[in-house]
Amino acid sequence: MIIVGAGQSGLAVAAALSSRGLQPQQDFVVIDAAPEGQRSWATRWHSMELLSDARHSALPPRRLPGDQRRHPRVDEIVDYLTYVEAGLGVETMWGVRATGVEHRGNGSTLHLSTTTGEVQTRNVVCATGAAALPHLPEWAPALTVPGVVLHSSEYLYPRQILSGDVLIVGGGNSGVQLARELNASHRVTLATRTPRRRRPGKSYPAAGGETVSALSRRRLPEPVFGEGYEQLRRIGVTIRPAVIGAHGAAVTFADSTSSTPGSVILATGYAPGDNWLPDEARSTQSRRTATGLPGLFVAGMPQYSVRGADTIFGVWRDATTIAHQIVNRP
Repeated sequence: MIIVGAGQSGLAVAAALSSRGLQPQQDFVVIDAAPEGQRSWATRWHSMELLSDARHSALPPRRLPGDQRRHPRVDEIVDYLTYVEAGLGVETMWGVRATGVEHRGNGSTLHLSTTTGEVQTRNVVCATGAAALPHLPEWAPALTVPGVVLHSSEYLYPRQILSGDVLIVGGGNSGVQLARELNASHRVTLATRTPRRRRPGKSYPAAGGETVSALSRRRLPEPVFGEGYEQLRRIGVTIRPAVIGAHGAAVTFADSTSSTPGSVILATGYAPGDNWLPDEARSTQSRRTATGLPGLFVAGMPQYSVRGADTIFGVWRDATTIAHQIVNRP
């Protein structure tokens, strides 16, 4: 069996399989496309803290040390996942990217294609992350500014941004956190497409993720936790409607006004890392974490599971479900 992805989802599945007596490198292996040890958490901005407290930022078999009420920094999570990997005895094969998976013939074998060749296996777990690929607006390539245009995945610290004004596009939790950080050194404008509810920080992760309105059946975006838009206004952040276009140095907002920001940060979210799966796997699901391809499972992506599956704490439910299905698969 092959687990694709050595982040929180892949290691959760590895831990769940180990708890059922399966041995790493013998019964299953873990591969990851990143350079050795460079999990996605390592690329987040330096001051970033998780929305969840330490108690909800760890896999149940191995808790984070220290005060369980604190919100861990990303460097702590990087160290924690390395600790989990070592404790399980997993020897991740780094630098190996999965490029496709298919079922051939009448047997139960899957053919996994990777950048180092093809391998046959009975089970494959896609654990490549719900936030794997930066999502960029269609108008982004047309924007040229005096400073920089960065996706939030590329932002590390305020000195990256030219002094003066900065436009942050995206009113979710990342956009709000970046607006707060940069407001100390820049003139910040935050553009948001859909105003979001504000919830107290302690309600995360239970209230995290998108929801569906019981009355209108409309999809509601994830709330912002802790500080909301009003708190940002009070410290001097300008809140604007969505950016709908760009040309040269100018951006156009939904109210038909325009602006020429010095720099732009695109806190516009991510796409999941399931683009290497076949269409039949993405369009047909027999049950949670399972796909339309027998033997192919997905961990840590809400669209294949439930709300909250993309959190460190929430993915454990996926991992135990997958381990049960694999062990009991005919």
